[in-house]
Amino acid sequence: MNSRSLNSPAFRHRLTAATTLLAALGVLTAAPANAAQASKPPRGGAYMGIGVRAHGGAAGGTGALQPLVTQTEGVDVSSYQGSVDWTTLWNSGVRWAYTKATEGTYYTNPDFAQQYNGPYNVGMIRAAYHFATPDTTSGATQADYFVNHGGGWSADGRTLPGVVDLEWDPYGSACYGLSPSAMVNWIASFVNEYHYRTSRWAVIYTATSWWVQCTGNYGGFAANDPLWVANYNGSPGTLPAGWGYYTMWQYTDSGPYVGDHDRFNGDISRVQALALG
Repeated sequence: MNSRSLNSPAFRHRLTAATTLLAALGVLTAAPANAAQASKPPRGGAYMGIGVRAHGGAAGGTGALQPLVTQTEGVDVSSYQGSVDWTTLWNSGVRWAYTKATEGTYYTNPDFAQQYNGPYNVGMIRAAYHFATPDTTSGATQADYFVNHGGGWSADGRTLPGVVDLEWDPYGSACYGLSPSAMVNWIASFVNEYHYRTSRWAVIYTATSWWVQCTGNYGGFAANDPLWVANYNGSPGTLPAGWGYYTMWQYTDSGPYVGDHDRFNGDISRVQALALG
């Protein structure tokens, strides 16, 4: 091809068309990476169950544990729910609620006051939870931040002990870059500091599959820390090592009025007993 043909209008037209096509293909191949980035929440945007939803409801094995006692309905909320209609929830049978208070040491829930006082004002038993980010600061540091920003406990019979939410990292690797032994040490640091500050052992929220992957299925917390297991597949499933029963079960992220609904493994008197310690 000579220089004249390279400069011909026909050739330039074909070159422009080819360049446009390649650019379009480039956009198409870049889209999945951009979509993956867009799926990550901003820091502070995590909530209880964010990783469970992303992992197919987090079925934790095949051994289903069927409830043997009356279950008491509860909910958990975060800033995603905004102003919650607690009266409607009460009338629907909800009797306890957990509200996200903090995440890491960099976030407090802007809707915490309404979401924490609201259930108390309609007669529910309430409490707060902390979304753990073990890659940012120590467990003890985050426990202090949690207690200092709404995660404490009072012996009023209407306040449950705080929760440490341990699940897949919504911002990075599943286990926050920690080995199983380092994760166990981080959790121990959190629950020990929480106990020191409040005299109560924190409830541990997790999914069995995450627990197996990220702690090596460590069973040493079961003696003190109540278990809140997450599984949206029809039953609590196999529990993490050490726990012979669950205290709470997050069974759906698509319940009525607010998404996340839970069951306490006992009637309302058992919820009150945990609140009293």
